[in-house]
Amino acid sequence: MIKLENVNVSLDGRDILHSITTDLQEQRIGIIGLNGSGKSTFARLLNGLQLPSLGTVSVDGFDTRQQGNRARARVGFVFQNPDNQIVYPIVREDLAFGLKNIGLSKTEAQSLIDQTLRDYKLEHLADRLTHQLSGGEKQMIALLGVLVMRPNYLVLDEPTTLLDLRNKKRLMEHVQELSQRVIMVTHDLELLESFDRVICIHEGGIYADGPPEVVLGAYEELCAQ
Repeated sequence: MIKLENVNVSLDGRDILHSITTDLQEQRIGIIGLNGSGKSTFARLLNGLQLPSLGTVSVDGFDTRQQGNRARARVGFVFQNPDNQIVYPIVREDLAFGLKNIGLSKTEAQSLIDQTLRDYKLEHLADRLTHQLSGGEKQMIALLGVLVMRPNYLVLDEPTTLLDLRNKKRLMEHVQELSQRVIMVTHDLELLESFDRVICIHEGGIYADGPPEVVLGAYEELCAQ
């Protein structure tokens, strides 16, 4: 479980989030909110990319401030723009990047990479140049770069923004099949209709929290004001 207790985040003297207390334990959780509401900051708290100014964030009991490495090992993070995540010129090399830091031998790492690519029917991309991939292919490789680390949780920050309809559907099909718990920030409300829970962040606090049919309706009313 990811647990936030009395969390505040202040940047440059401005409060971004305030008084956030919640547990994240459902299998599929959506995060929504207006631009500037604090939802991306909320997402970054979950694996220690952002530390709270006040309060605590813990992942399976590991505090992101005091035990950051152990918390981050459990929470994979996929950015909105895959170009911010893909760092090596060859797909296989990029997928090996994180595995180098957890002590796997080269043979073990390559075996795990090959298996992960096969699992998603993307083995044909293994030796491709990353800058030559399509937008959809890049987003999938960014996702696999996280999944190959075998995290317990997956945080997706607006992963479909740069995708066309076909690739959006493909990505979401894969997301729905994942065994990991998924927390996804998105403006695309339709993607969250089948989720277990949705949290609406507004003006730095939790505005609504519950089943999709309730929270999505509350958010649409908020947007109409």
